[in-house]
Amino acid sequence: MYELIKTPNIDWIRLKRKFILVSLALLVLGGVSAFTRGFNLGIDFAGGTLVNVKFKDTPPPEDRLREALGKQGIDPGKVIIQPISDPISGIKNEVLIRLPQREAGQKAGSSVESDLDVEKRAILAALNTFNPPSEVATKVDLNTISRDRLREVFLTEDPLGLISASGRAAAELEYGRYADAIIRYRDQDQGGLLRDLADLRAVSGVPTALIQWMPQRFFAGNAAMISAEIVGPQIGQELRQRAISVTLASLVGMLIYIAFRFEWIYGVAAVIAIFHDVLVTLGIFSLVQKEISLNVVAALLTLVGYSVNDTIVIFDRVRENLRLRRREGLTKIVNDSINQTLSRTILTSGLTLLAVLSLYLFGGEVLSGFSLALLVGIIVGTYSTIAIASPIMLWWQTWQSQRQARRPVVRPKPAEATPSQKERRATASR
Repeated sequence: MYELIKTPNIDWIRLKRKFILVSLALLVLGGVSAFTRGFNLGIDFAGGTLVNVKFKDTPPPEDRLREALGKQGIDPGKVIIQPISDPISGIKNEVLIRLPQREAGQKAGSSVESDLDVEKRAILAALNTFNPPSEVATKVDLNTISRDRLREVFLTEDPLGLISASGRAAAELEYGRYADAIIRYRDQDQGGLLRDLADLRAVSGVPTALIQWMPQRFFAGNAAMISAEIVGPQIGQELRQRAISVTLASLVGMLIYIAFRFEWIYGVAAVIAIFHDVLVTLGIFSLVQKEISLNVVAALLTLVGYSVNDTIVIFDRVRENLRLRRREGLTKIVNDSINQTLSRTILTSGLTLLAVLSLYLFGGEVLSGFSLALLVGIIVGTYSTIAIASPIMLWWQTWQSQRQARRPVVRPKPAEATPSQKERRATASR
């Protein structure tokens, strides 16, 4: 195997106090941030509404968006607006709008669907303020209209005279088919946003007369709602509890496996190191207020498996050296084991880090939290394998040896001399 560092001879155990100080500093910093600022829990855990809005051009300034939402009864101070860009084209014409949980709706026992409808109507009304007032007053925005609403407008206006020619039932079917074709073209071919009504000429199966008539009644608005989802507080709480349970279950599984494979202290040391990695990663998420979603939980579980893999490699080398070099001290064996696996650790962690770094830089906003958790976790996990797991195992083994050495030696009492068979015969004959 290619060795990045030829015969390293670093006394890692001598640096354990500095490692402990670094770890304590990271944990305290993250703990203070989590206590004072808390975590930026995503909609999966905190509940609320998440809406993806796409604009024709550059989105309006954030304060204007907040002002427009505030006029629709939404508290602008609790709204989170996050610009996002297309990961392929790089065009920044979309924003994610996260709304807080509607307490009034939940108290009244309203369903999730009705809450979502209320939020969507409020956001659509806010987006409508960015369209020309003259168009809004007389026409319908084709970028925000639904299929059923478009069919109703066709039936009301009857631009092709289908009701008078074939009856209302046949007209409903025909206009419904045209509405399907137009909405499908808008959502699938144009990414949910029509830039101009002239683009409708490319829609197949729709009469030219209908396309030519549509500008009289419709206009292509400046924004469209691409997606909307809502998570209730009960679902968010259940997801949060499940995420914690799954993470703890994975730690217990690691502990049992390593204890069975090596000794129980090896498993405890590995689990403490993994726990350290997860806490440091969560602390950094709190410091930078990065959103914690289900993707981040998946990254933390991936981190648990990745981190323990490095730890097992070093522990396996320690066990092998203990069998081969029985007369040498445990400290030297642990140091040598870390140095012998150092090239492998740097190569595997470095290559994985490059892949995750590419994912973080070019993966887009959706994978940002996932890749950041892996990025931090790989760095911290590699550090903790050397700085946390091995010193804990060494400390325990040293403490056990010293404890056994301090125990008083119990010497066996000399056995009383038993009479021989000849002496017993002599005694019996007297």
